[in-house]
Amino acid sequence: QVQLVESGGGLVQAGGSLRLSCAASGRTFSNYAMGWFRQAPGKERELVAAINWSGDNTYYAEHAKGRFTISRDNAKNTAYLQMNSLKPEDTAVYWCAASTSSVITAVVSDYNYWGQGTQVTVSS
Repeated sequence: QVQLVESGGGLVQAGGSLRLSCAASGRTFSNYAMGWFRQAPGKERELVAAINWSGDNTYYAEHAKGRFTISRDNAKNTAYLQMNSLKPEDTAVYWCAASTSSVITAVVSDYNYWGQGTQVTVSS
């Protein structure tokens, strides 16, 4: 069992930055791949970024490349999503999630544990 708690969401102007954090507890954090998902009103939940258990392999959605950076600190049981150059279309609820998959996956059902979500709102 893993518990995940997100923090760092909020309101920011276009072009600004936010850093989301995901604190994990309950099991050895390094045993899980981590992903960040988001969902805007009326749209499908989508994978934004993911990182494998060792931190040496990452995935980014096309809209996130060059702007967002996923990282993890296994010693602190924490994953991060640094978001720069934010756009109004980035407005969504963001979740962190943990997966026991051996490889990075975009399949929602492959993620076993989810945080509560944090709202990110980007104004123009």
